[in-house]
Amino acid sequence: MSLRVGVISAGSWGTALSALLAEKGYEVTLWAREPEIVESVNLDRENRLFLPGIRLNHGITATEDLEKAASSKDMIVISTPSQYMRDVLKKMKDMIGPRTFIVIATKGIENKTLKMMYQVAEEILPRKHHRNIFVLSGPTFARELAMKMPTCAVVASYNSEDMHVVQQYFNTGYMRIYRSTDVIGVELGGALKNIFAIAVGILEGMGFGKNTQAALITRSIAEITRLVIALGGNPLTISGLSGVGDLVLTCTGDLSRNRQVGIRLGKGEKINDIIKSMLMVAEGVATTESAYDLSKKVGVEMPITETLYRVLYENADIMKNFQALMSRSLKDELLSYGGVNDSCDG
Repeated sequence: MSLRVGVISAGSWGTALSALLAEKGYEVTLWAREPEIVESVNLDRENRLFLPGIRLNHGITATEDLEKAASSKDMIVISTPSQYMRDVLKKMKDMIGPRTFIVIATKGIENKTLKMMYQVAEEILPRKHHRNIFVLSGPTFARELAMKMPTCAVVASYNSEDMHVVQQYFNTGYMRIYRSTDVIGVELGGALKNIFAIAVGILEGMGFGKNTQAALITRSIAEITRLVIALGGNPLTISGLSGVGDLVLTCTGDLSRNRQVGIRLGKGEKINDIIKSMLMVAEGVATTESAYDLSKKVGVEMPITETLYRVLYENADIMKNFQALMSRSLKDELLSYGGVNDSCDG
């Protein structure tokens, strides 16, 4: 019997994952809010709104009915924007079967609660589902995956027994899947890299060169690592696909929405105008607020994150705040990398 999969959210990432799973012979039901996407996928085999130009497998059926996408499925893949995750889970929690694998492919931290996506899922879903929650992350532009360009990602879960199964479900000749039991590290790496992609984009938009961008990317790794350690994750995870891999891709790739937001900010546009003009969500904007609040809550110094927060949410002057970053007190490069909690910033 063919594997029955529901994919929740027909953005570019959800559509690309649907294409991959359908090509493996799985029966894929793709949930979309927009009726024009449902029509485009079912009649023309293309998501013209979010992934134009990519021919989709006939194994994909799009629907506006959430219950059709979530009920009687062997696996559900959730790729909805992070700030809508809670609402979607509430609507579908009674539709999910007790043995259904739930794969979270969304990268972000919820505002207000400061919860990672798997924590939101554990809060909303009954306890019987908790061991079946998995996280999928890594350096993955949707369009490149849909074009079958070689890609690697990592699936993380506390359920090491079934993680091998989920790993196989996504693995193909062009999508290689690794596994990890460090859910915290994988989630934070995937979420926080969007913040730093905006920051690198700002530098590019302002005309700074590769020296400056490379320095910021490297110091971003320090900030991510410190927060991972503080929350109980494995710092080595940040050297992997969901850490350095995703950070480099998102900070340097032309397909990065977060980097493009930063470039436009660096050229003088206002954040509200940029957001209004975008078709898809740049997760780094909301995640900057969450990460800033989370860093204050747990007492971790994240100066780049704090600087970007001031730019995005307090309308701070970009150049003055960048100069303040460069003029901080001098310190050891590896300060607080290995779990040493020092009050000095990085």
